[in-house]
Amino acid sequence: MAHTTTLLKLFGTAAIALTLTACSNASTDAADVRTPATAAQSVASNVQAISQGTFSGRSDHITTGKVTLEKTTTGYQLSFSSDFELDGAPDPVVAIGNGETYQAANKLGKLKNRTGEQLYTLPASFTLGQFSQVYVWCEQFSVPLGVADLS
Repeated sequence: MAHTTTLLKLFGTAAIALTLTACSNASTDAADVRTPATAAQSVASNVQAISQGTFSGRSDHITTGKVTLEKTTTGYQLSFSSDFELDGAPDPVVAIGNGETYQAANKLGKLKNRTGEQLYTLPASFTLGQFSQVYVWCEQFSVPLGVADLS
């Protein structure tokens, strides 16, 4: 019985030591997590929303969600919001333009994801007011999948 009591005390002491160690590591980890978030907030504060639009589907496709034209310290970008969604199509790309007229020269790249947040950097030659629409375009069939008017 004395042997069992000694073992229980020993295990209890070890458990307390492990708990204290885990708690002290948790507080250190929490500090590490806050630091990048603070850095990300300061970077985000350098982004200015210029105009915004909402996608509407084209060519019997469903395309929804918001897109924002943003000015950053290095130029302009398009930011698709978390509610962005495309029902699907082969070979979708993102482009900018006017009058729902797609020009390959205005292509920003392949659509990164069919849902959710994503960023597209505009070329250095981009001039504010030059384009009024954002397209999700199917290159394979040469049809619009969704268009957002920026205002």
